[in-house]
Amino acid sequence: GALSMWGDRMWHFAISVFLIELYGHNLLLTAVFGLVLAGSVLLLGALIGDWVDRNPRNKVAHASLFLQNTSVTVCSIVLMLVFLYKERIEQIWDGWFTVVCYTVVIILADVANLASTALTIAIQRDWIVVITGYNRGHLAGMNATMRRIDQVSNILAPLAVGQVMTLASNVVGCGFILAWNLFSLIVEFFFLSRVYRIVPALSVKPPTELKQLNKVWEGNHEQPETLVESNYSSRICLKGITNFPQCFQRFRCLLSTCKDGWRAYYRQPVFLAGMGLAFLYTTVLGFDCITTGYAYTQGISGSLLSLLMGVSAITGLMGTVLFTRLRKSVGLINTGIISSCLHLGCLLLCVCSVFAPGSPMDLSLLMPYFSSGSYAEPGGMANIRQKHTYPLTGGNNQPLLPDRSSIHWTNNTVLFDNDPSGTAPDSYVSIILLFLGVITARIGLWCFDLTVTQLLQETICESERGVVNGVQSSMNYLMDLLHFIMVISAPQPQHFGILVIISVIFISTGHSMYFVYAHRAKRKHHLER
Repeated sequence: GALSMWGDRMWHFAISVFLIELYGHNLLLTAVFGLVLAGSVLLLGALIGDWVDRNPRNKVAHASLFLQNTSVTVCSIVLMLVFLYKERIEQIWDGWFTVVCYTVVIILADVANLASTALTIAIQRDWIVVITGYNRGHLAGMNATMRRIDQVSNILAPLAVGQVMTLASNVVGCGFILAWNLFSLIVEFFFLSRVYRIVPALSVKPPTELKQLNKVWEGNHEQPETLVESNYSSRICLKGITNFPQCFQRFRCLLSTCKDGWRAYYRQPVFLAGMGLAFLYTTVLGFDCITTGYAYTQGISGSLLSLLMGVSAITGLMGTVLFTRLRKSVGLINTGIISSCLHLGCLLLCVCSVFAPGSPMDLSLLMPYFSSGSYAEPGGMANIRQKHTYPLTGGNNQPLLPDRSSIHWTNNTVLFDNDPSGTAPDSYVSIILLFLGVITARIGLWCFDLTVTQLLQETICESERGVVNGVQSSMNYLMDLLHFIMVISAPQPQHFGILVIISVIFISTGHSMYFVYAHRAKRKHHLER
């Protein structure tokens, strides 16, 4: 798990930097890459989960691991060649060969991400449940440990590969990632095989209805009615099987699998808890490029932002410790309730920051028709709007990012060496409240995340564990896409306060869904007693 998470964090950081470098310090390729990743998991999440359910555990883990590391390795080789021979490549086919190279890089990176999703579902949602012997206490400890590894990797892995890229070059960085993936592939393959042999229960897997259905599609048509008697949707899928070409039959079956996967997700007892977790992805209140970019416009230096990211990682680790202790003391469902209240309470500081001294929020920017007259007034509203923002100096044709020598690359963030231009804000109260809320909220956030994760592990039946978690991944990516759409709709620093309020509304909705689930679960438990 540690090797896999470390490699994932290094790769996700490095590929974003490489794409920016390739496209002339422009974020277009990175945006396209993010859209492709989100869209592919959104569309294929159920199919990936179904594939995990239908195949033996060792086959799924080994195939996902091999496909992921192979895709990253080949992608690294392509990137090395593009960096080395970029000028020659740009002259082939009037520059269209460059587009082909970019497309190949994005496709390979997307395949690696899909394989990583399958491996995550298999190991972190299925294997550890079996390895812990379905013991809830051991399962909670294993989940917390995996999350701590992920948090540490999220900070250290980008720093490691970033140092290689800074001290050497992008080509050396690609070579470093290539070598790491080849080494990691061998070691992880050995460890997974070893664990599979040590735990005999991993070799036992209940058959699924969709696995039986797959045999019918492969040509076993004998008495198909007996295979799908209990599954109405499967009978619809098989109806008229001889009336369509094989490719249409397969496509129709894939659509039916997706539909059945979403239905399986909807009918789960923990459906509202899973939806609540997905709603938490629609937020700008995290240490991503959006929040840190906003902080830069408010006069926060790159070194201070790096320090704040380190503190946020520590509070995230505190959340994993809180989860294990609360679960022992008050139970899993109550742990979710307490962590939800803690998360929402800390985020109230972020709401207060919107109206605190130093906040750049200007609602008139959303009403241009009512304030259009002030645009032409010298020293009027246009100057007031820029009071607490610090745009980059230069002409209109200046690249979106400055020369690479003046920036540091960190995880999902571009931090500038130079101080923000312009005068210091009148007050730092707003930005202090914002980051105080974001950092402290991570305690409740990760505690809540672990709670819902374990609820999904304990509640979902083994035969549907893959497909339901696949759909959960799709929901997470869907809600994450919404938060980027929010930012695109309101991109100015003066809009950020509105985005904060909308984010808190989405988060409150998600926690409200969990409260409804908790109420129903407690009432059901009381009636059963």
